[in-house]
Amino acid sequence: MDRQVATAANAAADALSPERLVEANIHPESLLATDYLNHFNEIIMLMEMLPEMPDCAEDVLAWEPCSYQQHFEVSGFKDRDLAILAYESAPVAIRADFDTTIARIDGHLVAAQNMLREAEPGDFESHGRLAALAVDELRPLISRARALVHGEIAAMPSINDTSEENTQSAIDELFE
Repeated sequence: MDRQVATAANAAADALSPERLVEANIHPESLLATDYLNHFNEIIMLMEMLPEMPDCAEDVLAWEPCSYQQHFEVSGFKDRDLAILAYESAPVAIRADFDTTIARIDGHLVAAQNMLREAEPGDFESHGRLAALAVDELRPLISRARALVHGEIAAMPSINDTSEENTQSAIDELFE
């Protein structure tokens, strides 16, 4: 039994080698793949187009939140099993910050969908507000998620770390 466990651990370590991850388009330090962000890029683009193309509203309303694992389970991504394994092995602080950022994106998008559902047909003012939301709120969050994937920014301090210095740093980082 111990030999089976050791063999499985070695196989996981081989799969998560930096060379294998780079080959699969997964960042070797964050263990995350930018492919997941495509799930958000399309709806954000559609929201930006709403003022000029109101017919995009149907596509905006059809979008649904999808977790990282769900995205790869149904995607055509060649190394989807590796992407899921890598995500589950990602450094805790990076994954927590990434998941928090994604939850904020999902929240904004669901709120935008609700706003769109409540708008009167031809309400171009609402379409303009949704386009502004995409640019002002969602694009920066997608940039943050992308930076986390690429290891370009450090993860936010742990939510359990409430020291004044780390809390202020976390707040400052949100507004950069």
